[in-house]
Amino acid sequence: MATKKAEIESIATGRRKTAIARVRLSKGSGQIVVNDRKFEDYFPTTDLRLIVEAPLKAVEGLGQYDVVAICEGGGQAGQAGALRHGISRALIQADENLRGVLKKAGFLTRDPRMKERKKPGQPGARRRFQFSKR
Repeated sequence: MATKKAEIESIATGRRKTAIARVRLSKGSGQIVVNDRKFEDYFPTTDLRLIVEAPLKAVEGLGQYDVVAICEGGGQAGQAGALRHGISRALIQADENLRGVLKKAGFLTRDPRMKERKKPGQPGARRRFQFSKR
């Protein structure tokens, strides 16, 4: 059990909208596993895969780190953004010198945009009922 702990290099949490990604980063061959599924199966579109791989490409660590992640909440795009945020934070825990590159690329900023709540007496968050003069 002690060797398993030694292999785990860093653990971090990433968030975007209502999605949360818990990320474990360790030295390895470049495998990415999300919710016990292959990364390619979990994110079917190329755009989402590029979002997730962006921090590893930025620090030139695409084939050097293994990523195991658990994603919850939100949709696919939100989970991809949360995973990108989590991988970036885990990379900084692994090597503090990578902070400048990741910060300049904007991967360390948590995207705070959320869906606005519906207000009482209205059909939506901002939409009002149609005004009738008579």
